[in-house]
Amino acid sequence: MKVETLRSVPLFRALDDNAAFDLCNLLTVREEPSGTPLFYRGDPGDAMYLIETGRVRISVKDADGHDATLAEFRDGEFFGEMAILDEQPRSADATIVADTRLAVLSRDDFRAFLHKNPDIALGMLTAMTYRLRRTDELLRHRVSRNVNEEEAARLTLADRAADVIAEFGGSWKFIGFSVGFFLLWVALNTWLLHDTGFDPFPYVLLNLVLGMIVGLQAPIIIMSQNRQGQKDRLRADLDYRVNLKNELLLSEVLQRLQEIETAVHSKEAEDAQLIQKD
Repeated sequence: MKVETLRSVPLFRALDDNAAFDLCNLLTVREEPSGTPLFYRGDPGDAMYLIETGRVRISVKDADGHDATLAEFRDGEFFGEMAILDEQPRSADATIVADTRLAVLSRDDFRAFLHKNPDIALGMLTAMTYRLRRTDELLRHRVSRNVNEEEAARLTLADRAADVIAEFGGSWKFIGFSVGFFLLWVALNTWLLHDTGFDPFPYVLLNLVLGMIVGLQAPIIIMSQNRQGQKDRLRADLDYRVNLKNELLLSEVLQRLQEIETAVHSKEAEDAQLIQKD
């Protein structure tokens, strides 16, 4: 990779000529065709990547087994830095979605360069924080959607029937049906059947039927409301997990920021001592 191309990456734009030249010597250029998997979640994280030209998709598989795209990186962007910072396996899949020319920086070379140029870590930390925020927002939306899917998967036939009955019992259709039923019952037993009516005034059998309907409808409605409460508790639990993850990630970012700040101060102190000696 040429120095001019390296400076097109915002992260390395502020490098002086010597630092940019040193970094170019550490990079290994690769060209990959579209559709090539670059790495998978769980693979060893031994390098970070700079995109000279092309496009790379970062994705993970959610609980349903579907691919969730976290980000797509284009010309001048970098990725894969998390694994070489914490020495953990890759946290997502990376796939080439357009013919791409990459510059690869190994872990040892990256750390050596970062030690000499700690200011680069501040820019990298800023980019990582932005990506974490964007990923957390995506996960929050997917959690909200998965709550409904998970709740629907738990419903039995009796639960679905109770929901349908409760929905019908709280609608204008039920009111219209009830009024029509009452009028028909009264008309049959008062005028149409005359003295042969099966429930003459004061309509004792009708009162018994209404009492049975009310007695059965009340627990069915309560069953439906209880499931809504369970759904709310499930949503609250999933939101808690997302918030807990945010808190842990923020703590990690603050810790790394403190380490970087300490390294910057140490370098400044070393530079000051060298100046005094000169």
